[in-house]
Amino acid sequence: MRQAGGEQAGGVLAALVLGSAVSPLPQEVREAFRAAGLSHALAASGFHLSVLLGAVLVIARPLPAALRWALALGAMGSFLLLAGAQPSVVRAVLMGAVAFGLQECGRRSRPLSVLLLCLLVMLVWRPAWLLDVGFQLSAAATAGLILTARPLEQQLRRYAPTWAAAAVAVPVAASLWTIPLQLLHFGALPLYAVPANLLVGPLLTPLTLGAMVMAALAVLCPPLMSALGWLLVPVAHVLVWLVRQLAALPLAQCQLGRLSPWLALASALALLPWLVPQLRRWRLWAALLLGCVAAAQFQLLRADQLLLVEDGSRQWLLARHGGRAALISRRADGLSCTRGAQLAQGLGVQRFDWVLSLDALPPELPACWAALTPTLLAGQNGSPPLAQGQRLQSAGLTVEAVSDTSQALLLAAGRWRWGLLPDRQAWWSWREQPGLAVDGLWLGFRPRPAEQAALPPLPPGRLWWPAAGSASGWRQA
Repeated sequence: MRQAGGEQAGGVLAALVLGSAVSPLPQEVREAFRAAGLSHALAASGFHLSVLLGAVLVIARPLPAALRWALALGAMGSFLLLAGAQPSVVRAVLMGAVAFGLQECGRRSRPLSVLLLCLLVMLVWRPAWLLDVGFQLSAAATAGLILTARPLEQQLRRYAPTWAAAAVAVPVAASLWTIPLQLLHFGALPLYAVPANLLVGPLLTPLTLGAMVMAALAVLCPPLMSALGWLLVPVAHVLVWLVRQLAALPLAQCQLGRLSPWLALASALALLPWLVPQLRRWRLWAALLLGCVAAAQFQLLRADQLLLVEDGSRQWLLARHGGRAALISRRADGLSCTRGAQLAQGLGVQRFDWVLSLDALPPELPACWAALTPTLLAGQNGSPPLAQGQRLQSAGLTVEAVSDTSQALLLAAGRWRWGLLPDRQAWWSWREQPGLAVDGLWLGFRPRPAEQAALPPLPPGRLWWPAAGSASGWRQA
């Protein structure tokens, strides 16, 4: 499919069959779908299975029951085999199998009971899925469709035609139920998710079904796949173009910062009375709880913080004060810029006041760094970005060099003062600067036992250096 349609259109067609976890897509395309609130279209889930199973059942309707069972179970098994045992895929296949079995037996299914049963079976089989983002989003969105979509559609029928009410109720219900999880994991909300789903929805169903036919033809008769690609690839290009336009709209991503698990749980409880009609009597208390969550998150976003993110040899130090932020990056390559942008989004930062690169090489992807900050300072020709006595400063956020012979730095973020020592040379020059009182110390290298003995007497949580091996993690003060 990618050979027939290219990295973008062909990749999207492949993702509509197997999901983006199996089919690789360019990062900018993934980001555009996420910013537009359309990530679910690229994740193998119940939507893809319902399109496949619906088409199979239409064909199998006049056939004997044994053949209907064989075709339906074969379609679901093939989808599970090809897309992989992802939580969203397993949940969709289990619910589809139970619903199909009940329908064939002439019994009416209870969707909420089916959902809870399938989730219970999945967690008994693999308890670690409880912490999987895909599992959480799939379960929450499905619960929203079961509990909220129908009552919301009935309310909307008072003001809109039946078809419009149904079209709006589904994306609104799924979006509302996933808000706490989106803020917990990503710290941002796609403001145009509902209109984006309404606009792109008419393209997704025929493209998904056509992509599945292309996948079958790719195995059975490749020349016919190429012929079908002539019809579907231009439509896929239109889809990608629409998604890019939606993602580029002003305020497409409302960056509110990542919620702590406790605040995310509180926000979910506060939203329930507004989403489940049977709980409406609790709406006053829910509104008060939601106000408390918003106030607590606002205070956390404005607090003084120093965050360290490590990913192998790459490290990022983010300083925050009064809702503003600045970034110090060990590397200046494109991946470091992309990760810095993701970090800003997750923490509710629109742009950094300034970014300081400690890399000896010039920055890659200048456009990426320019979008990240109006002020980027990096070393030139192997020289440090700051000389002794120079500083990079904005309101409440300052970094200054303390030596001409190394990259030793002093960072101030509100009330915090930290020493930043990227290498041993910086550590040696730091020791030659008496009287530098700091609240904490960051070392970009793992100190030897003798060096650890010479470190200032700071609490363990205020002495940071890489863990043994390939470091990966997150720390904050």
